[in-house]
Amino acid sequence: WTPLILQPQIQPVFAPLVGVFCFMANRILVGAQWGDEGKGKIIDVLTEQADVVVRSQGGANAGHTVRVGAKEYILHLIPSGILRRGKVCLIGNGVVINPTSLVGELDGLKQKKVNVKGRLYISDKAHLVMPYHRELEACAERVKGKNKIGTTLRGIGPAYGDKIARTGLRMADLVDTKNLEARLRTRVREANRLIKAFGGKAVSFKAVYEEYSKAARRLKPFVANTTKMLHDALVAKKEVLFEGAQGTYLDIDQGTYPFVTSSNTTSGGACTGSGMPPNKVDHVLGVIKAYTTRVGGGPFPTEDDDIGDMLHNMGREFGATTGRPRRCGWFDAVATRQAAQVNGIDQLAITNIDGLDKLPEIRVCTAYKLRGKTIDYVPTISEDIEQVKPVYETFPGWQTDTTKAKTWKDLPPKARRYLQAIAKMIDAKILIASIGPARNQTIFV
Repeated sequence: WTPLILQPQIQPVFAPLVGVFCFMANRILVGAQWGDEGKGKIIDVLTEQADVVVRSQGGANAGHTVRVGAKEYILHLIPSGILRRGKVCLIGNGVVINPTSLVGELDGLKQKKVNVKGRLYISDKAHLVMPYHRELEACAERVKGKNKIGTTLRGIGPAYGDKIARTGLRMADLVDTKNLEARLRTRVREANRLIKAFGGKAVSFKAVYEEYSKAARRLKPFVANTTKMLHDALVAKKEVLFEGAQGTYLDIDQGTYPFVTSSNTTSGGACTGSGMPPNKVDHVLGVIKAYTTRVGGGPFPTEDDDIGDMLHNMGREFGATTGRPRRCGWFDAVATRQAAQVNGIDQLAITNIDGLDKLPEIRVCTAYKLRGKTIDYVPTISEDIEQVKPVYETFPGWQTDTTKAKTWKDLPPKARRYLQAIAKMIDAKILIASIGPARNQTIFV
């Protein structure tokens, strides 16, 4: 990998980026809502100038959709930067990996003529998602009944649970042919005890061992000490881009607990999940939709069935991972401002602006009312978040097609005023305005 990551790279010319990213340096990209903000597309655009793209948390429960010409790519574990020639992609130690899913993703890229050889590396410290994790998660959701969290049932939570309990298996264990069998046998036996106690179906050690041994042979060439690789890149003055998955309000600490994921989806998680020193981060770019969406259970103060019906009827807002229709609502400046504070967001990418093109009026939540008191923060307890009443400010809609705009000035004045208003509420500068899924539907402000 050393010659590739250290060699001078000739960047292809992409007209909208000319003169914009000479200052790019090292940037963390995070979702500032509940995920599904359009991070995959923004990452794809930003990798024009990046040298190294890093995924640092989450698992196959997240999905990034990127459209390149007529082709659409949905990536769950592999960083979206893999779609740019010459870019090095690292899957960091904070990610939990289902080896079989990762092999399937590699096969999908191969079918679409994307060559990953010498460009993709997986941390040997990354933990594994096992079949017994999926069964345990299904059991836990079943026991919760109507109070279930609404997970993707991909075993992510139990995998992180094993990591914290210090009983998990890592990529280093997977490719250790001498010791994998014994370690796996012990973990399957322990997991099956829990599964049986929950009334679930025990997993077969033989089936798991055969499946994962096969995946290990395929993945072994990609497994590396990615922390060292990252630091070598920093020493060589390479530009590093961190590809966040999910969103701030799914963060295990800062999100709407317990309706959250099992990892740190905020900018701090990018550092701990990769080995990146915080003092090497130059910018934190927050990705937000021009409205708000959420998948799964949990509080959602600005949820509105009418805007949801409109967007679904347009064929929009269906999950890339689950295919489930997303819950939709108005833009929540209270939540997004708090996300900016937590992450240190200094730049914004606003996506899905075109989703609002037909509306005569657009509402923005500027405060909450909770038990008669006006507040400007997101309460800690989920039941309190459920009870808040949004205080709205109304903006005139532009009722004009924005999808063909090429510059900021091409956008309707009312659209520009709306975007500037929400950016001011968040206290961050707009860097990117996105008016469609394609690369060329990207405006740099």
